[in-house]
Amino acid sequence: MKFVIKQEILLESLYHTSRAISPRNLIPILTGIKFDLTEEGLYLSASDSDISIRCLIPTQEIVEIREYGSIVIGGKYIVEIIKKLPNTNITIEVMDGHKMIVSTDNTEFNLNGINSNEFPNLDLEGTKEPIILKTNLIKKIISQTFFATSRNESRPLLTGINFRIDGDLMEVIATDSYRLAKKSIHLDRVLNDSINIVIPGKNLLELDKIIGDDNENLELHIFENKILFKYKEILFLSRLLSGTYPATSSIIPNEFKVQVECSCNGLFEMIDRASLLTSDRDKNTIKLELGHQEMVISSNSPEIGKVEEKMFVDSQDEISISFSSKYMLDSIKSFETNNVTLFMNNDNSPIIIKSVEDDSLIQLVLPIKTY
Repeated sequence: MKFVIKQEILLESLYHTSRAISPRNLIPILTGIKFDLTEEGLYLSASDSDISIRCLIPTQEIVEIREYGSIVIGGKYIVEIIKKLPNTNITIEVMDGHKMIVSTDNTEFNLNGINSNEFPNLDLEGTKEPIILKTNLIKKIISQTFFATSRNESRPLLTGINFRIDGDLMEVIATDSYRLAKKSIHLDRVLNDSINIVIPGKNLLELDKIIGDDNENLELHIFENKILFKYKEILFLSRLLSGTYPATSSIIPNEFKVQVECSCNGLFEMIDRASLLTSDRDKNTIKLELGHQEMVISSNSPEIGKVEEKMFVDSQDEISISFSSKYMLDSIKSFETNNVTLFMNNDNSPIIIKSVEDDSLIQLVLPIKTY
């Protein structure tokens, strides 16, 4: 294998591909990136037990191709080397099938590689009728739900994001059992079969770093135990979490006794200031009191002090409820809107947050009982 390519073009694809390399992997072949130069162009592939990524640099983006071939090279080293080389043409040559020479006019690296035949065969074939979403929509879905996933591996399903599709309605749900985020999207076609899958949240976060906010098509190819995303010349394969995601429809009440509309930014800033006098030890607890057309946000820490924030609201309802400021701030931050409405029933009921302008997103925060 021997070819010449611009540094910036190779580096971008290496960045994307290297996201499939786990630093904790003890299998040498899975710490590397496979270079495979063919008539179509340069394929870069990497894989671990969770995700596999393959990027194609088309032939027309390669300065010169002198000889086809393949090799697996240490991912950590090749990315760092290419990153530190100047933005100029780079010549890459494989010698004897297991050594790679990376050179410019003034620099030369000689790297030991691994025979590409040892690299696992990646099954990256798609389905005939993928679900197609826009990249800016899938990025919004991830940003509005991922924060509600659990970080506790003892309940692995809750570390993932649940995608449910029935007809043309797709519901995306994340919960750690203390809060819940739900995003609803209407697809451009009706699916004959219902879909209920759970994608590891951290894998979707890696996907989010690869795809652009450019309104391009993103194809979703769903299988029994994996999902394949196709974006431009990038294939991103993720395993699915096994098991049945908890039923969440019964958690969100259908009727509410108390509701109050307020400024999204104003509410966020009030809670943010009140949270300054809270700590992880007391679960970052703050109190919301509603009455006489006034909403009061307060926190009281015996060791630190107390704070009280007030906002005028057009509501005659009365309630007193405590919650985690961190969870509420995460929920409010997910809205891209001017105003939100808080829905409650009593001092111990879930707090539901919805946008006044957009009903596709629902956030839920459970109250904290104070004694």
